[in-house]
Amino acid sequence: MNKRAFRAKSGLWKGLACIALCCCFLSCKEKKTQPSDEKSTEILNENDGFVRIFDGKTLDGWEGDPTYWRVENGNLTGKVTPQTLLKNNTFIIWEGGEPDDFELKLEYRITENGNSGINYRSKLMDTIPFALRGYQADIDGKNRYTGQNYEEKKRTTLAYRGEQVSINSQDNAHEPGSLSANVEKNCWQKREVLKSLGHKDSLATHIKKNDWNRVHLVVNGNRLKHYVNDILMSDVTDNDTINRSMSGKLGVQVHVGPPMTVEYRNIRLKTY
Repeated sequence: MNKRAFRAKSGLWKGLACIALCCCFLSCKEKKTQPSDEKSTEILNENDGFVRIFDGKTLDGWEGDPTYWRVENGNLTGKVTPQTLLKNNTFIIWEGGEPDDFELKLEYRITENGNSGINYRSKLMDTIPFALRGYQADIDGKNRYTGQNYEEKKRTTLAYRGEQVSINSQDNAHEPGSLSANVEKNCWQKREVLKSLGHKDSLATHIKKNDWNRVHLVVNGNRLKHYVNDILMSDVTDNDTINRSMSGKLGVQVHVGPPMTVEYRNIRLKTY
């Protein structure tokens, strides 16, 4: 082979190698820029006693206002737009029963201005469509409230993030206005903080913003524990036999406020 032919052939191979290298680089770059949150952050064990209560395809078994609730990308999605601003908080409610003692596991993602929550042992409101009254594992996009125990349309805040709390019985429970009389600055006053679970700001560092987070609720008797990403955020023992609830409906919320989106997936329930 003469030198000219060798150089030509050598140049051809170099060119092909360069093209292959560029294609490989672009392929790798595309893989790196794909969203990293498409798959669940949790390894699911189908033999752990938990049952899926959302199929990821339809709203079968759930009831809510279709203006706000839909299935998008396999997620149970609540969306408020500038055209659909709310006058009252609205829920999508699981129709499969009214659990008493249970564990609930799910993942959520919420936009920065979003406000949501997981209600449990709750009752339907007679005067407002798709509204629940009862315990709530609070969730918000700025993580000011995420993890706390807030009782929707009832006793308000029972435990802030980072608190283990005992709720005391209410002596004047049958007096008119007794609920509102014991609420101050949106917090129930007949409660005792038993100990700290950690500073609320330090605990907030374990909660991701605008990304997927895992919630685990452990509800057993009058003990209510809220975990986020495996960290215990609030722990309530409710000794108020008049106002507490020992069973009720389960649902998730979109809150009055600016436009927002909240997504839920891998919703699984284990009852006792």
